[in-house]
Amino acid sequence: MGFLDLLLVALIPVIKVLFITGVGLFLALDRVNLLGPDARNHLNKIVFYVFGPALVATNLAQTTTYESLVTLWFMPVNILLTFMIGSALAWLLIKITRTPKHLQGMVIGCCSAGNLGNLPLIIVPSVCEESNNPFGESSTCFSNAQAYASLSMATGAIFIWSYVYGIMRSYANNYKEAGLTININSSQKNSNSESDLETCREPLLPSKDWVAASDEYSVQQQPHGNFETQEKSSALRKRFQCITMTMKKINLKEVFAPSAIAGMVGFFIGTVSPIRQTLIGADAPLRVIENSINLLGDPTVACMTLLVGANLLKGLTRSDIRPSIIIGIIAVRNVFMPLLGIGVVKAAQHLGLVGTDALFQFVLMLQYALPPAMAV
Repeated sequence: MGFLDLLLVALIPVIKVLFITGVGLFLALDRVNLLGPDARNHLNKIVFYVFGPALVATNLAQTTTYESLVTLWFMPVNILLTFMIGSALAWLLIKITRTPKHLQGMVIGCCSAGNLGNLPLIIVPSVCEESNNPFGESSTCFSNAQAYASLSMATGAIFIWSYVYGIMRSYANNYKEAGLTININSSQKNSNSESDLETCREPLLPSKDWVAASDEYSVQQQPHGNFETQEKSSALRKRFQCITMTMKKINLKEVFAPSAIAGMVGFFIGTVSPIRQTLIGADAPLRVIENSINLLGDPTVACMTLLVGANLLKGLTRSDIRPSIIIGIIAVRNVFMPLLGIGVVKAAQHLGLVGTDALFQFVLMLQYALPPAMAV
């Protein structure tokens, strides 16, 4: 396969995305106003609760088998690695650019969470539709591509609403607490009066309470070794309490998004043979259920891409974020993450963790080269 043919196969899906995105941007203009704020909100809810889960469930149910789980298990691990590597690079970016505290959570979210739902569902199947694609026969490649992209979407939703959302909320709470502390301290300084000074007066000679307290401390003083042991135990206790508080703050309704639940249902139907034979296939007794859900999932890709274009209208206005931060996020998502992703996937292939399916390896690498998620 020549370079020009490979370049053409790679360009066509991107051109499709740009074209439909441009249509969504046009529909969101004030003159047209077909995808205004209210329309985008309603369409986004329909995609999130109906269209997306239907697409994920049908794609996974049709293509997933018990044998295919031997290969697919590495994709959730790979997605977790993308989030962890992105978070580490975001931390370096924050230190280098000296990002303001109120933007640090957003920077970590943009660098760690890629668009694991919309773009893989558009790009990967579109590549397979080309007759000269490098991944084999078009129909088989297309069905596998939809399954891989659907699994990527379902797994990404879990990590976004647990890992990324937890980090962003933690940074936001720390920023609010810091601002509240500053306000309290300033108000206390301004409220000092003569009555406060009267309560703070103490004679030059030591008071009885102070002497008693010092005597009690001298009696109860412990050896240095026991003090270090108590410090270590208290530090471990604080870490355990921090982890416990973080786990309590995680909302399971947010973690298990509709697409994630649909992915579990699709896996269950695909791997359990009696249910699969009842619902999936041209001769299945209840194939009408599969066909109906399939119809609900068909508009997902188009609606998602239109929403991406409509949301871009906000980004065309002037932003208060420094250009260095924006350039840093672009460099992390489009330069450093893809390079590290190639190394991770090649290492996994060398260790025999991902098998020999070229399409699956392509999807794993693509997960490192995606722009930030819409949910951020």
